Amino acid sequence: MHHWRRDVVELAALFTAVAVADAVANLVGHGPGGPALLVISALVLASTAGFHVWWARRPGHAPPVTDTDTGVRPAVPGTRRAGPGADTTGTGDRASTLWRLRTTVRDEPGSLAALCGALAAHRVDILSLQTHPLGDGTVDELLLRAPAELTAGEITRAVTPAGGTDTWIERADAHDLVDAPTRVLGLATRTALDAAELPLALRQLLGRCTIRSLPAHPVGGARSPEAVPVEGSLEDTVMRLRAPEGGVITVERPYLPFTPTEFARARALVELDARLGPRIPRSQDVISLPAGNEITVRRADTGDLAAAKAMHERCSTRTLGLRYHGPVGDADRYLNHLLSPRFGRTLAVQTASGRIVGLGHLLWDGDETEVALLVEDDWQRRGIGSELLGRLVRMAVEAGCESVYAVTQASNTGMVAAMRGLGLPLDYQIEEGTLVITARLEAVPGDAVTAMGWLSRAGDAGRAEAP
Repeated sequence: MHHWRRDVVELAALFTAVAVADAVANLVGHGPGGPALLVISALVLASTAGFHVWWARRPGHAPPVTDTDTGVRPAVPGTRRAGPGADTTGTGDRASTLWRLRTTVRDEPGSLAALCGALAAHRVDILSLQTHPLGDGTVDELLLRAPAELTAGEITRAVTPAGGTDTWIERADAHDLVDAPTRVLGLATRTALDAAELPLALRQLLGRCTIRSLPAHPVGGARSPEAVPVEGSLEDTVMRLRAPEGGVITVERPYLPFTPTEFARARALVELDARLGPRIPRSQDVISLPAGNEITVRRADTGDLAAAKAMHERCSTRTLGLRYHGPVGDADRYLNHLLSPRFGRTLAVQTASGRIVGLGHLLWDGDETEVALLVEDDWQRRGIGSELLGRLVRMAVEAGCESVYAVTQASNTGMVAAMRGLGLPLDYQIEEGTLVITARLEAVPGDAVTAMGWLSRAGDAGRAEAP
């Protein structure tokens, strides 16, 4: 019955449109003011189309459709089926979905009540609320449990009549049920234990964003970063924080402006890192190679600079060229940057005599993650490269990275074999003789114990041809 009525209405509308079109055609063709009426109609249609285009493209801060920041949940368009964020245990027999919503309301009594009432009318439960005061309003960040059939668009449209503007929404999961103070304390603990955790902590604190660390004295003659006040600076979607060693930490989130509260939390993490100074976990593992040699794998930092330079002197020109893709004489200049915990994590392979014979780097590159290996010539083809690569990938998985990439050359068969030995989906790109291999980490089991066992088997499989 419903479809029959809709068909009748559509037919009536069609006949009415044909009749109106015929009348207009007769008036234009035979009436005295036909040409003028035609011009006026064209102007009205053009104005209507222009208004529609302006309204559809009016500025706002919607989240991007795709996700390029490793370790953050992608924005999910409106859909009526329960997805990964669905929770089927929170509302009796009805399936529900967790959402994170941020909207700006007027800073006046009753504005929050109106927002809550609008959500309650759609049976949306507010699990947590954070307020971020601004100069001309308040940004409310809410964790919601909504019926699974309610889409993101419907939730957004519900808060608009209640005074919500610049609304942004994305799927949430069980990790978001942790309250903000507890989450910040956890991130502070991770940062206190390991200086390399700071960029990851900032990313988890602020969501999908791009973080870059610019050293005070860049390698290769690049321009030094602009000076930043001690207290940092905040400009809408970009915040700049002064790094303890004199560089600059830049955080960008183009789709959603930072609030003063978020800026204060990020600055507190950086100040904690500065007060604690350089630090890395001192744990180490002793491993027996297939040839019978024992090696020690441990974290490295700038304190290993002299030993790393000595390894460079023992490496051949070809080995250094495959690793650094540039003049071999410049290899030592990159070590201070590579060994700094500010830009990633470094693993060192050390012999029983204490000599470093291999280095593996996991580098935070904006919103991507790079892996790089260097093994001294006399110690190549013994499985050291695969051992390092497996451990670096495990670190990337634990850090929430979605992928890692290695920049090498097609002639570097050892690196190619080590990447293939991971058993992960790989993407290959060749540009001007440079080979970029990207390993997608979504195929790695989420459980930490399972991942450790998987990576151990992958390392064993790649020992035969690893560098």
